[in-house]
Parts: sequence; C-alpha cells; structure tokens
Amino acid sequence: MVVLNKIYTRTGDAGETALGDGTRVRKHALRVETYGTVDEVNSTLGLARIHASGDLDAQLAAIQNDLFDLGADLCRPEGGEGQPLRIVDSQVDRLEAQIDALTARLEPLRSFILPGGTALAAHLHLCRTVTRRAERLAVSLSEQHAVNPAAIRYLNRLSDWFFVAARMANDGGRADVLWAPGANR
Repeated sequence: MVVLNKIYTRTGDAGETALGDGTRVRKHALRVETYGTVDEVNSTLGLARIHASGDLDAQLAAIQNDLFDLGADLCRPEGGEGQPLRIVDSQVDRLEAQIDALTARLEPLRSFILPGGTALAAHLHLCRTVTRRAERLAVSLSEQHAVNPAAIRYLNRLSDWFFVAARMANDGGRADVLWAPGANR
C-alpha cells in the first residue's frame, strides 16, 4: 500500500523525477510523458464520470483503476528486480467484450461522427483523443525501450471503448452528431 505523509519532496525541483524502479530521469523524458498522458486520460475520465451512472459508470470506474495499473506499468522499465505491476491480457479482453456488448446495442454507423452530443459523449470523445495520444507516445517509447505489449494493446482497445461508449451516451448512436463533408464551402 502507498502511504504519502508529505506531498512535496523537493526532489523534482531541478527538473528530474524518479521512475518506478528509482531511476532518476528528466521530467520531459518520453517515459514520463507517456505515463503522464495516461494520468491525463484518467483525469478526463473523472470529468466524464460526473455525467455517467449505472453500469456505464461502474465500467468507467474499473477503467480508472486500470489506468493506474497502466501508469504503474509504464513508469517501471522492463527488467530489474521484483514483480512490477503490469497490464495483463485479461484487462484487454474485458475491454473487447464490453466493446462487443455495447456495439450490439448501437445504431449502425453510417457516417463519421463529430465529437459531441450529450455532455457525457463529449467527455468520452475527449477521453478517446487523449488515449490516442497516450498510445502514440507508448508506441514511440517501445521503439526506444522495452514496453509491455499488453499496455499498448490496452490503450488501443481503450480508445475504441471510449468511441462506442460515447455513441451509447448519444442515445445509442441515434443522437450522434454526423459529419457533413464540405458543408461549409
């Protein structure tokens, strides 16, 4: 369990931070940028949850917990000692099963949609786009350092999850805001 008796430590005042294994790196290091963006996803998800209820809110709560797991995974370089917390395939599988269940209840997609509609849908679209950025960063990180492949798969599925959940929040897709190509020419 984590115990934080003091929030500030002054150890980052010179622009460095510690990774999960204790290694000191610059705060703008790609690994820090990656797990920092996962934290941003979690914060945007907190905003979305203000508008959610029932089963959807319970699924969002589980995702928020997963995102802390993901941050812990990404902040701890591969190798080293101990048993680091890693994203596992069952977490990806759960997202896929939920995507399939949600998609079965949606109106067929007949156009690209614009982010918006209900407040919940708009927030979920924001979650989706920040997740895509986190995924791009994780892929870049994996080109330089070993990264748990399940972590990248999780981010890929999560952005899809947010997309279908946003459509559900728009009356099952019936209230999606459709793109009108060239409408303002």
